[in-house]
Amino acid sequence: MQEPWNRTDLNDALGRVAVLMGGTAAERDISLKSGTEVAKALQQTGVNATACDVKSVQDVLAVTEQYDRAFIALHGRWGEDGGVQALLDALDFPYTGSQMTASALAMDKLRTKWLWQGVGLPTPGFQVVSPSRPFDKGGFDLRFPVIVKPSHEGSSIGMRKVDDLDSLEDAIAFAQDYDTEILIEQWVTGREYTCAVLGDSALPMIHLKTDHDFYDFDAKYQSSTTQYICPCGLPSEQEASIQALVVEAFHAIGARHWGRVDLMLDENDQAWLIELNSVPGMTDHSLVPMAAKAAGIDFPELVRRILSMTLA
Repeated sequence: MQEPWNRTDLNDALGRVAVLMGGTAAERDISLKSGTEVAKALQQTGVNATACDVKSVQDVLAVTEQYDRAFIALHGRWGEDGGVQALLDALDFPYTGSQMTASALAMDKLRTKWLWQGVGLPTPGFQVVSPSRPFDKGGFDLRFPVIVKPSHEGSSIGMRKVDDLDSLEDAIAFAQDYDTEILIEQWVTGREYTCAVLGDSALPMIHLKTDHDFYDFDAKYQSSTTQYICPCGLPSEQEASIQALVVEAFHAIGARHWGRVDLMLDENDQAWLIELNSVPGMTDHSLVPMAAKAAGIDFPELVRRILSMTLA
């Protein structure tokens, strides 16, 4: 990305930047790590950035009175699901990432899948359990194994792989500790990938290899055995085709600036879209910085590019 101005002029145009982090969601600790790293990286590029732990509407309002724009590093509910975005939009305050509608959709795994299905994009089959749709053993028609997910959580919180009907109700009850709306999704046997989007382009894909059943919370943030393979090892034409699918999925949700799409490649090399992360992690285990590095973009340059999109 060739800047139309030099770095000093750009930093002056960006002004005072608040990196919003923390929040009150289950992913608060991860958000604090992300925000701290983003603020440090922006400061390295000369941006006047401050890490701000926001836990209430009043905290966000205070930010808008003291700063010129925000880099959102909030994960999970409120900060990633459109709540903070709606408030900032109402105040005409510039911020990074997707706006209210796309943020809310991306945080809602069920409605993301409904939308992708509606525009003809591939996503695994599923059933829903909610207060208005209680679980019906007799009407369950997915093949085992399946994966059970809270519809509105991130970082694989509340998720379980299930291999038989007897275990399914326990997994649903576990997920209901986090959400009233539960997604039961067809398990895809194959390889797990993720693909980040920066602006309107996909970054190099990452192949995720773990000795867990799937890329769960422990595999993401605590395991030392999880492998992140980038370049991902796919033939270039196949990777380009999947990257185009990812960008299409990103735009279908209405996302902007940056994000990350998780997908599976089944045993027949068919790609299946799983979910869109509108504010991916920015920790030492995070995937977007890894993909950017493979594209020749270091972490400070990555966050500066994302932030500069708020000037458009």
